[in-house]
Amino acid sequence: MTVRGRDEHVDAVVVGSGFGGSVAAYRLAEAGRSVVLLERGQPYPPGSFPRSPRQLGRAFWDPAAGLYGMFDVWSFKGCDSVVSAGLGGGSLIYANVLLRKDEHWFVDEQPMPGGGYESWPVSRADLDPHYDAVEKMMGATPYPLDVAPFTDTPKTHAMQDAAAELGLRCELPPLAVSFAGRPGGAPGVGLPIAEPEYGNLHGMPRRTCKLCGECDIGCNEGAKNSLDHTYLSAAAHHGADIRASREVKAIRPRPGGGYEVDYVHHTDLTAKRRKKQQRVETITCDRLILGAGTYGTTFLLLKSRTAFPGLSGALGTRFSGNGDLLTFLLNARDRERVRPLDASRGPVITSAIRLPDEVDGVPGAGRGAYIEEGGYPGFTDWIVHSHDVGDAVERAVRFLWDRFVEFFKDAPDTNLSKEISDLIGDGALTVSSLPLLGMGRDTADGRLHLRDGRLAADWTTETSEELFTRVRKTMQGIADVLGAEYADNPMWFRKRIVTVHPLGGAPMADHPGRGVCDAFGEVHGYPGLYIADGAAMPGPVGPNPSLTIAAHADRMATRLLEGAGRRSGSAPGGADAERPAGRGSVPVLTGAEPVGGSTGSPDRAGNGAAYAPEPGSRGGPRGPAAAVSGRTPPPAGDGVPRPAAPEATSLSFTETMTGFVTYGVTDPRAGAGDAGREPLSFRLTITADDVDRFLAEPEHEARAEGWVDGAARGGGGPSRRAGSTCSRRRATRTGG
Repeated sequence: MTVRGRDEHVDAVVVGSGFGGSVAAYRLAEAGRSVVLLERGQPYPPGSFPRSPRQLGRAFWDPAAGLYGMFDVWSFKGCDSVVSAGLGGGSLIYANVLLRKDEHWFVDEQPMPGGGYESWPVSRADLDPHYDAVEKMMGATPYPLDVAPFTDTPKTHAMQDAAAELGLRCELPPLAVSFAGRPGGAPGVGLPIAEPEYGNLHGMPRRTCKLCGECDIGCNEGAKNSLDHTYLSAAAHHGADIRASREVKAIRPRPGGGYEVDYVHHTDLTAKRRKKQQRVETITCDRLILGAGTYGTTFLLLKSRTAFPGLSGALGTRFSGNGDLLTFLLNARDRERVRPLDASRGPVITSAIRLPDEVDGVPGAGRGAYIEEGGYPGFTDWIVHSHDVGDAVERAVRFLWDRFVEFFKDAPDTNLSKEISDLIGDGALTVSSLPLLGMGRDTADGRLHLRDGRLAADWTTETSEELFTRVRKTMQGIADVLGAEYADNPMWFRKRIVTVHPLGGAPMADHPGRGVCDAFGEVHGYPGLYIADGAAMPGPVGPNPSLTIAAHADRMATRLLEGAGRRSGSAPGGADAERPAGRGSVPVLTGAEPVGGSTGSPDRAGNGAAYAPEPGSRGGPRGPAAAVSGRTPPPAGDGVPRPAAPEATSLSFTETMTGFVTYGVTDPRAGAGDAGREPLSFRLTITADDVDRFLAEPEHEARAEGWVDGAARGGGGPSRRAGSTCSRRRATRTGG
């Protein structure tokens, strides 16, 4: 039984608080919009991340089992996956790396090994200004390897030595970590971090990195510049209503425009009540931004497909794991002595080795990739009982056997926490051993879909075999240079990977025949519905995708605000004119001081909102305090000069026609009852970027794009597409 709660309406609802949702919430709130952000997980202030066996045993996400932790573990055909549930999304457990997608890797119409094409409707130039903005906000700074005590990081020096020996480029990538107590300050371990002027929604002190290797299980020092400490705190400062422990269950368009969102509130009592009745709250909005992650966003759209007629047939496609591959270096030696690698010292990742791509102008190179060292928490050293490789093999065989048995079950256990815990003891976590993390341009030919109402994924490593072979060969070369034994992830025996970077499912494309949303994330045919997260990626990013997802969301928000200004007729200089106009414009980060090594100060000051414990909560805050909800946004004017918003009016409309066709019959009435008739659908989108110029200038063009889909085409393949440009004097047609 479902009990529906009171309805409310806001300008924008943001679903999810990861790199897409957090950026969107901040940008819209800063512009004066009323914003409600719904996050299924709970907040994790510094000191609240689980560490004890008892806590870690409850740190997984499965509400049906009464589990509301931050690790959401999936097992699909061809891959396993780990994502996050919590205020801050994946930033809570990611390894802090903020690398830009390589300029030449924004490929267009590049053939994929398994068939089809990888096409990016955006370029590096489009995203560069937004990369700048995100890096500034996240306090991106390389690991200070030249400053004591950070110089004592053996794994970083080992990676540099190996890259030099192999003739590869090794860099210290920008990290979203505070190594200094204030922007421009000297790095140090455990220093107090100065609070930015937008405050901190947790209301708790933070300290700089203490080199403990715990980034991937949550930073209890607050040294990570995760999204809760940056974008979400700034969004709350500007009036965004941030609601944690709220899981969205359904979305649908409203008949009069806008969207409806149904969600439930998870509390400690939810598990006890789940068999009785569950209260569903409904909120309506003018714009709906989906940032629930690749799995969450795609799942919502798949479940809601009947509510969105005409939604692109590309929904669920272009899924991949961004080339993720985990391997191990064991028992490194320098001549006859142990070579310390100290994987547990430092942040999880400090360095990145780049493998060039054929599109970089390196003939025969294949698809590009990155290899990064992987650290692990120092407190897990005690788990390793032996350095003996034979013991590691025994554990690996036991793990593989358990996975083999599960594979043949009708309902395999998707919770891999125990198995992973067992695998940790395989000898990889010694002073002379080091995990290696590979990622790169794999083949995005996977598909997300529903099976018995649950999310399922079909993907295989076969079409990306050339990439994985190249990455593994390079990792073996690193092992040889360091005198270490190379070991594949035991799951590679079945050619399976574990990905923490799932991408695709609702890919961007220039028209609905190829993607779910456009290059700015707006869903084709549904104005005001946006996809801000990794689901919008039309292929692998290559390096760690977090920065590219955030830059996409920032670009999306710029476009949304510019479009809203034109539609509402805002005067220049108003809220809608707070951002420079034009494609690839640079956002002005007002009222938000970056942290962790960047310079600049805001013009507005304010206290960060705090979280208050809810009734019945244990071990720390669970939901946002009233101070976060309903705050009055600060005034829009802050003295920063900005160009006026453009006055151009754009127009786009889509028509979809669905029916049947009977071949050889010209009279519709005669063919209406023919049993041999076949379904046929046609969709056409007309776009005029500047209506006034289109009407005034005979040569000014508009675009007409569309597709035809019918059984006569053979079914199962891409729709037959056509595109054209037209003016008042001429029209040209392209496509098939």
